[in-house]
Amino acid sequence: MNLPARGARRYARRVSRIFIVGVPSSAASYAAGQDLAPAALRSAGLLSRLAAAGLEVRDEGDLPHQVWKPDREHPLAQNVGEATASVRELADRLGPLLAGGGFALVLGGNCTIALGIMAALRRLEAGAPGLLYVDRHYDMNTPASTADGALDWMGMAHALALPGCVDTLTDAFGPRPLLEPYQVAWLGVEPQLGTDWEREHAARLGLHVVTSQAMAADPAGAATAALDHLPAGPLAVHIDVDVLDFIDAPLAENTDCRNTGPTLGQAEEALKRAVRDPRVRTLSIGELNPTRCAGDPDALPRFADTIARVLAAAGRG
Repeated sequence: MNLPARGARRYARRVSRIFIVGVPSSAASYAAGQDLAPAALRSAGLLSRLAAAGLEVRDEGDLPHQVWKPDREHPLAQNVGEATASVRELADRLGPLLAGGGFALVLGGNCTIALGIMAALRRLEAGAPGLLYVDRHYDMNTPASTADGALDWMGMAHALALPGCVDTLTDAFGPRPLLEPYQVAWLGVEPQLGTDWEREHAARLGLHVVTSQAMAADPAGAATAALDHLPAGPLAVHIDVDVLDFIDAPLAENTDCRNTGPTLGQAEEALKRAVRDPRVRTLSIGELNPTRCAGDPDALPRFADTIARVLAAAGRG
């Protein structure tokens, strides 16, 4: 079931063309903000930095703009209809790009974008796809395990079809579950920040988790350990920017991540190792709130430079 990485050499190639898709949605958030991220990254010069790194860039534009609003009809699964529509549209948009051999950079938006990406990879029918989920949290809550109603930390629960999930999202991509536990590896998690529900299900399912401390201590080694767990099919890499030390890089919607976790430079090392894996077909960015770095004008350009260097590393193979 879980084939070693070397079994995926048929995917080996040098990345030269990057397709960019923006998902300007905060529908699954606690409040508005993440919907501004794709435009902010473009304004910070991300595309020109990618081109300067020797990559051919094709900007496929943005999906429809969605701004969080209070959903009083579904208080425990806020804006589930809008969030589901967005990730389904993302899967449809990515399908032809990936089928043609392209590499996609997805600019979120909420971490729920990972579901649309995995749905698109599953449609390739190129072996079981895998997901390297770089996040401080498991994102395995459900409307039954937390009262805040924010779907942006429930995405993986819905991908795994855990009890208590909302059918609207869990069934959005065909047969459930979208992912089996062996298809996901978590990198950068702080288990103590999870809910009791998340920790219980992580243990029950035997999930593969590399901690935040391990990622900071040995970024490339931690990424390798996570990648080695994943199947031989095409892979997605998703990063929630709250995995970063917020003081080093104040980018995330979640401001609790202060003075702990990897720096932006350490995360770059881990991501470079990840995208050099020949199975990787997408990189996605979630939970970036541009309003957080208003007092640090270098934060977004630094992050854009980091992403350009990461994808340039993929281009060198």
